[in-house]
Amino acid sequence: MILKLENLKKYFKVGKRVVKAVDGVSLEVEKGETLGIIGESGCGKTTLGRMMVKLIEPTDGRIIFDGIDVTSMSQKEFRPFRKRVQIVFQDPYSSLNPRMTVREILSRPMKVFGKGDVEERVVKILEEVGLRREHAGRYPHEFSGGQRQRIAIARALIVDPELVVLDEPTSALDVSVQAQILNLLKDLKEKRNMTYIFISHDLSVIRYMSDRVAVMYLGRIVELAPADELFENPLHPYTRLLMRSIPEPDPSVKNIIGLSVPEITIPEVGCRYHPRCPEKMRKCETEEPPLVEVSPGHFVGCFLY
Repeated sequence: MILKLENLKKYFKVGKRVVKAVDGVSLEVEKGETLGIIGESGCGKTTLGRMMVKLIEPTDGRIIFDGIDVTSMSQKEFRPFRKRVQIVFQDPYSSLNPRMTVREILSRPMKVFGKGDVEERVVKILEEVGLRREHAGRYPHEFSGGQRQRIAIARALIVDPELVVLDEPTSALDVSVQAQILNLLKDLKEKRNMTYIFISHDLSVIRYMSDRVAVMYLGRIVELAPADELFENPLHPYTRLLMRSIPEPDPSVKNIIGLSVPEITIPEVGCRYHPRCPEKMRKCETEEPPLVEVSPGHFVGCFLY
């Protein structure tokens, strides 16, 4: 196990109310696996990903990386861990400094962490992500979206991290380019023996990339299972709703998600999905179901089970 989250929470104060972006998430991530995190926009998956790499400090809970509790470490204390944990952001247009050349972008983390010959490593990592030596002297605006994301991936990998959080790394790209980037990420993971946390709202991308999948709803994990098991046997009513939202090539089949969705707010008591749930029971309105293991490796937070 390379990463463990224990009852992780992140609350934001917005005016007079408190937004519970992440509300009691516990997860274990095995070394070498790809854990997919899926859910609708606003479910807290990006906040969770940023907490994993300590870009956001948690309100409560613990983050244990490779057996060491890094939750309360100062930035100075965490610095030796920074090169072991990296993140690739969603938007390659805004995540790269437009005033820096590719060489400057890639060499900066190396200078911070002192990782060998800068020029040699810059050229090597560019070739590894499918770019060329001459690209090093260019600026981000001279590249396509797919090329920029390759540069962002190169920046994350140049310090040889063990864990990489990928926050919707292909959602801003054309479909044909998405496939190239996903295949590149798979090849790099195998070659470098890394661990991925892959965050996305795209079910097909999650199934292609992930070994296990965690389904998030309003700040909580509602289902966790091996990828094939989750897609073939979804148990939580919310997961089943997501699965039915996958587009069908048959025009007579209607896409049912979002036909009648109420304003999404976290209920004060009970299961947070019960205002939308067609299978709710009286118990769901007063108690929050725990995440329980219903079959080997398959966890679900629902009183139906």
